Amino acid sequence: MMELQAAAVSISSAVWVQSGSFSSVVASCSAVERVAIAPIGGIRPLPFRTRQKFKTSLRISISKRTWTPLCGEQRVQRREFLRDGALAAAGLLVCRAAMAETSVGGYSSKVLKQLPYKKEGYNFWTWRDHKVHYIVQGQGPPIVLIHGFGASAFHWRYNIPELAKTHTVYAMDLLGFGFSEKALIDYTADVWRDQVADFVRDVVGKPAVLAGNSVGGYTVLSTAAANPDLVSGLVLLNASGQFESSSPNEKLGDETPEKEVVEMEESVLSRIFISPIKNTVQKFTIFFAFWQAKQPKRIESVLRNVYKDQTNVDEYLVNSIVQPTADPNAAEVYYRLMTRVLFKQTNQTINKLLSQLSCPMLLLWGDLDPWMGSSKCDMIKNLYPKASMVRLQAGHCPHDEMPEQVNKALLDFANSA
Repeated sequence: MMELQAAAVSISSAVWVQSGSFSSVVASCSAVERVAIAPIGGIRPLPFRTRQKFKTSLRISISKRTWTPLCGEQRVQRREFLRDGALAAAGLLVCRAAMAETSVGGYSSKVLKQLPYKKEGYNFWTWRDHKVHYIVQGQGPPIVLIHGFGASAFHWRYNIPELAKTHTVYAMDLLGFGFSEKALIDYTADVWRDQVADFVRDVVGKPAVLAGNSVGGYTVLSTAAANPDLVSGLVLLNASGQFESSSPNEKLGDETPEKEVVEMEESVLSRIFISPIKNTVQKFTIFFAFWQAKQPKRIESVLRNVYKDQTNVDEYLVNSIVQPTADPNAAEVYYRLMTRVLFKQTNQTINKLLSQLSCPMLLLWGDLDPWMGSSKCDMIKNLYPKASMVRLQAGHCPHDEMPEQVNKALLDFANSA
């Protein structure tokens, strides 16, 4: 890859700096290419009006030199003009090829196939009278991919086509997210655990490797802990979840009958007067936060904050997150998720779930994640020493930021699990 870029520079600088052909070549470049070739020979990208003038003059020049009888000196000039233009074009083609090879995530050595985005979704499965969206591709041992909070199956856009070359790959939208139904239910982590377990049981039909990012990581961990017969291997990509507290709560003061009466009166007062007002204010605040959070610019800003390499923060990704927020129930689901899942303590800690786990596990971690950093990966490894690890210089979503490395690690693990 570097050799191609060096060749492009050497060919281009030798020709473009010394001949008038450079202007006509730059005039045909895209904006990205003009920025890329600008440093060559210290030459700046040409403005639009200048490019148009060069294109016009080039057409006139070629027309005249093609149809007008030429004397000896003019023939030499024409040959040099055509030769320099051909060499400059060759240099540009090499430069384009070099740039194309680095187009995915900045880390990939080849262009990865991207899953086509379908506004209507792919496949649907009915679970507990609710519609669940999923994608399936390929043939072979099954791999099930579970997205993170606010994302969808489309977040695995660079992973599904590659993994499907040797495996049957499923990517499912958790209830309340993506193209799955925005069901008005009491959301808990157990709902998603049961959804994944039933999906493997009813749709996949055999034990599978489960891989999850963020909330999806915690979901597949709890699924594997509760259903060891359904899971042949587990992959956590920057998984969320709580650890047990190192300092258990201590009782403060003595319990007396007078204290119990006071607490009972305060509880009644809170339930009748304070709680309704508090809940109304809370709901209004969260609905407003949802309205802000679903704006495309806001989504892009959050993504750029958690992607170390922001190359893949693009229109495809933003649209896959924005479209589901148009559902009439989306705001209410967001409120329920925020108040009953994210901000609620659970007794199903990572410590407890790992103590129930028996399958092989891979920690596939982006160490530059501002939310679930490298220390969390180390803590999980300490609690489950037989887990293998692959550490990447990526943010919260390594599967989309460094898809080629993640695909390789996932396949190596799935083939050995």
